[in-house]
Amino acid sequence: MLSVPTSLLLALVSASCDAFSTISINHRRHDSNTALSAQSIAEKVLANPQWPEAWPYSDQDFARQDESADSEFYDQPRLCYHIDDAAVTALTEYYSTCFKDGEDVLDLCSSWVSHYPKDWKGGENVVGLGMNEYELSQNPVLTSYEVKDLNEDPTLPFEDNTFDKVTCVVSIDYLNKPLKVCQEIARVLRPGGECILSMSNRCFPTKAFQIWLQTSDLEHIFIAGSFFHYAGGFDPPSSLDISPNPGRSDPLYIVKAAKKQES
Repeated sequence: MLSVPTSLLLALVSASCDAFSTISINHRRHDSNTALSAQSIAEKVLANPQWPEAWPYSDQDFARQDESADSEFYDQPRLCYHIDDAAVTALTEYYSTCFKDGEDVLDLCSSWVSHYPKDWKGGENVVGLGMNEYELSQNPVLTSYEVKDLNEDPTLPFEDNTFDKVTCVVSIDYLNKPLKVCQEIARVLRPGGECILSMSNRCFPTKAFQIWLQTSDLEHIFIAGSFFHYAGGFDPPSSLDISPNPGRSDPLYIVKAAKKQES
């Protein structure tokens, strides 16, 4: 059973549209009209959310089937994609619309590839933080990397206002202290800098937190957006559906938020 109050899920329904229940049931059909409608709803999930006043989650919501040390689980390198080729291409194309040359970027839960545009020229600090040193060492876009388990210690080992962008590719569902991680993201971002979470429906189920496994793609968007909201320090989050071939390839959603400008 979920411990999240009914108000959270009702807020998701309200933020979407009256047809949410129909679309959420049918969103996996291959009919193109249904796919387009589902895409439209995914982009409205965070348009007008009615957030509960206080953090609505319990520790149990972030429990996992496998609570053994993540350092053991990620000990062996996995030099593979965790979304299909079409979704990878869609993510890289999206990054090409918002990355600027010279920006300093932190890639959280990073590995041997970050899916950044090939012609993008990063700044002095393009940093990967992940669990497997060999994977990180093979990532050609990184200027440096840190091996760290954020589930043991969610503190980011960087100074305040260090990065223009923070990315996290299909991995937010593995972080069992997401509120603290998002607070840390806000700290290390420069004012106006943006955090970009990309999400699909693939995961290692034994390592994903419980509430993720018990909710739908659209609810994932709402949950990820709520992390930014409750962390503070961010402008209101927004969502995009960049799924390349709805119903025929991996879905791909963006939840993003910019750090508030200093007044």
